[in-house]
Amino acid sequence: MAGLVKMFGAGAMTNSIPEIRDTDLMFVIGSNTTEAHPIIAMEMKRARQAGAKLIVADPRRIWLADYADVHLQLKPGTDVFLLNAMAKVIVDEGLVDQGFIDNHTKGWQALKQSLEKFPLDEAERVTRVPAELIKKAAIMYASTYKAGVYYTLGITEHSHGTDNVYSLANLVLMTGHLGRRSSGLNPLRGQNNVQGANDAGASPVFYPGYQSATDPEVRAKFSEAWNCDAPGAGMNLNQMMHAVEEGEMKALFVMGEDIVLSEPNTSKLEEGLKDLEFLVCQEILPNMTTEYADVILPGACFAEKDGVFTNSDRRVQRVRKGVNPPGNARADWQILVDLARAAGYDMPRYNTAADVYAEMASLAPKFAGISHERIDANPKGMQWPCVDADDPGTEFLHGDGPLSGKAGFQPVEYRASLELPDDDYPLILSTGRTLYHYNSATQTRREAGPDTKQGEMFVEVNPELAEEVGVADGEIVKIASRRGGIKAKVVLTDRVRKHSVWMPLHFAEESVNYLTNDVGDAVTGTPEYKVCAVTMIPLRNRQKAGGGLAKAVLQSKQE
Repeated sequence: MAGLVKMFGAGAMTNSIPEIRDTDLMFVIGSNTTEAHPIIAMEMKRARQAGAKLIVADPRRIWLADYADVHLQLKPGTDVFLLNAMAKVIVDEGLVDQGFIDNHTKGWQALKQSLEKFPLDEAERVTRVPAELIKKAAIMYASTYKAGVYYTLGITEHSHGTDNVYSLANLVLMTGHLGRRSSGLNPLRGQNNVQGANDAGASPVFYPGYQSATDPEVRAKFSEAWNCDAPGAGMNLNQMMHAVEEGEMKALFVMGEDIVLSEPNTSKLEEGLKDLEFLVCQEILPNMTTEYADVILPGACFAEKDGVFTNSDRRVQRVRKGVNPPGNARADWQILVDLARAAGYDMPRYNTAADVYAEMASLAPKFAGISHERIDANPKGMQWPCVDADDPGTEFLHGDGPLSGKAGFQPVEYRASLELPDDDYPLILSTGRTLYHYNSATQTRREAGPDTKQGEMFVEVNPELAEEVGVADGEIVKIASRRGGIKAKVVLTDRVRKHSVWMPLHFAEESVNYLTNDVGDAVTGTPEYKVCAVTMIPLRNRQKAGGGLAKAVLQSKQE
């Protein structure tokens, strides 16, 4: 979101999900779409069957890669080098959209000059992707009129995640793939209302509608509307977790998130939670974090409340109560209103969730024309920007040029990931989601179907690596990093690169985040879940662990 707001003026998909079926080319990077976003993946499959071209850039051979015209199986953490090398090819081949650049961008010459550091031969050495594939993908993307880029956490969960977004945005701008149907730059949000949460101001740097918390006029507007001294920018999640771990935070309110399972360097976080003076969890089900809570406030789930969810393509959709919440559970907004009043703030007397949305719309111009009543009359929902009651909403953004005015190119230097393999930890671990479970699996692991299909922690291992170090399919091994170790069942697959392993985040009993590094992106604080140095230890032969693996891997690399 941060990169998109800075460059384009809006932190969301530029285009709409239904437009995918009409595209001529899809560039999917850092997104295991069929497992993490299966409904969006259905549209991609339809487009592919209709003849659209497909480029996939991912360290794993995801399902979509089997159907791709080009699969760029890059080394984890080298996205900037790959994308900048593609951009240089586009310049060298004369495929830039100079008219779009002249009319809608600024800083082109600086970007163009910066690309000289990314020749194809060096890109192949750094990314491990053959130069001819990089060139082929770049030419395909630049020479196709309706070409859309789709990405998610494989791009953002890095210490240079915002740089990755800048590099993608540069690629879109230089080819003019913005402001037209079935194209653009499209982040696929990881949960059903992540976009809506950001829209509503669940951010340390924005008020609702992406209005800057450091802008004096914005703060004055919200101070007057809320009859309080509206605060400026706050701490991001990564900063908050470090404050907990260092004993600098006294109290924490956790709402709808299992931070013990989802945040990195879990052991350190658990010690910090033990030392908190006060922890409140607002949840629908018990999880790892509620074990540390002093107070648990029971919230209502989606089927037990009224309101709206906003999906990845800025579509605001109604949620209608189907059943009453159990016991003392209530809608989250009702709990928050009562907490504010108990703390001494004269919160307005909202009667319904529609009243809450109406207040937000009155203060955020992007949503001014959206209301529960209008959505009720539009069953497919309404997409922002929607500036007044006569505005039908916006299917795709930037049709008249970037909302930011002239979009500024952002030259990006390549920076390696902050924890790379060495003699003691010779493998790269990446983490992610699977088709069968949802995030921290608080809900899906309570159901027999998903848990029967996938009920225990596993690690994907390349067969060549397994043969070198002597582990078999189905064997239990220990995966260890500088921060801890967990056990997992080996799944042999050529989906992963030889010296990379992959693990899911869903299993609390062997949580992968005991391994991951809590270093964060410099702008957003998003942790580097996608690159972590680990070793693999066969538990049946503990005395040969660690050094034996490192020796085998290093010998293989030398060969």
